[in-house]
Amino acid sequence: MSILMGLDVESFSLQLFYLAGILIAFFACFLILGKPHKRSADYFLSVWFSLIGIHLICFLFIFSNTYIEFPHFLGLEIPLPLVHGPMLYLYIRCLTGNFPKRKTWLLHFVPMLIIYIFLTNFFLMSSHEKIAIYQHNGGTYKILRTIISLIILMSGILYIILSTLEIKKYQRQISNIFSNTEKINLNWGYYLIIGISTIWIAVIIKSEILIFSLVVLFVVLAAYFGISKVGILNPDLLTKKDEENLNTDNDLEHPKYRKNFAGDEMIQRIYKKLDFLMNDQKIYKDPELNLNHIAKLLDVHANVLSQTINSVENKNFYDYINRYRIEEFKRLVILPENQKFTILTLAFECGFNSKTSFNRNFKKFTGCSPREFLKDQKIIS
Repeated sequence: MSILMGLDVESFSLQLFYLAGILIAFFACFLILGKPHKRSADYFLSVWFSLIGIHLICFLFIFSNTYIEFPHFLGLEIPLPLVHGPMLYLYIRCLTGNFPKRKTWLLHFVPMLIIYIFLTNFFLMSSHEKIAIYQHNGGTYKILRTIISLIILMSGILYIILSTLEIKKYQRQISNIFSNTEKINLNWGYYLIIGISTIWIAVIIKSEILIFSLVVLFVVLAAYFGISKVGILNPDLLTKKDEENLNTDNDLEHPKYRKNFAGDEMIQRIYKKLDFLMNDQKIYKDPELNLNHIAKLLDVHANVLSQTINSVENKNFYDYINRYRIEEFKRLVILPENQKFTILTLAFECGFNSKTSFNRNFKKFTGCSPREFLKDQKIIS
């Protein structure tokens, strides 16, 4: 209760806001740990929420001047901003199934540990000396604090870039394996990146109240997506070939392909069989269709099939299959006997599994929306 005493209304309101953020962070941590089917990403996110909660507690001690009563905690908060960039990046790596080895991911936290080492002399000071330094805006540690601030800023920018590139890489990979990616595309990861980015902008502005207010809002955002979306790509549903392909960019520019190119004759032979499956058996109507399933039907390696599609059609697997689905929809929708069905019903019949995916692909391949197409065909007015 000492935290909330002796404050004006504005300070009191802000502290309640920070306390709410702390409670949300730890509550979200417990909610995730209480999930029945937890995966590594769940555990990783719960640890991150705990660290965010600890960071908010440290800030609340300073903001409320409670640090005078607990001076031994001073300094612990200084390197903590360096943990959030790596946690975002590693969390996304965990979601994409591309988590680095232990010795590698631990390196991301070395800068934070080095700063703690540089602050050793400060931690050994008496309580009165620590309080005096904080009350004089850093005292003899001003230069070190400036250097640390620059390191924190560079870390934020670096991990925002790395996290964005990781999602883009993942999206390329799943487009080479799956024909429907709506539920596993990890687009919501960009919201987390945007959230962290706004916090780093506040760091540049040097407004601590704004920084930690944004952190509280970020906790709410991350909690929502982390609890409702985490584990979107179920590893249990992947075959070993899926996992191999998910860790490889399946295109002709990849060194593995340049070295193991199947040859034009084999590619043409495989493509002829593939063309039969698509046009005669219409296997693209299966919404769960993936690269490895077709490779098994053709009795070829998935990488060779991917080479075939890329070299002949100049498309990834996702675009190749969905182009067939769009053409099938265009054929079905103009038939008189299908006028009684809705657009979405016919889209699902063609192999799509969501309205969003259908509309996006239709616009991509035709340049217009489904309704605009129907108006051009004079099917609807």
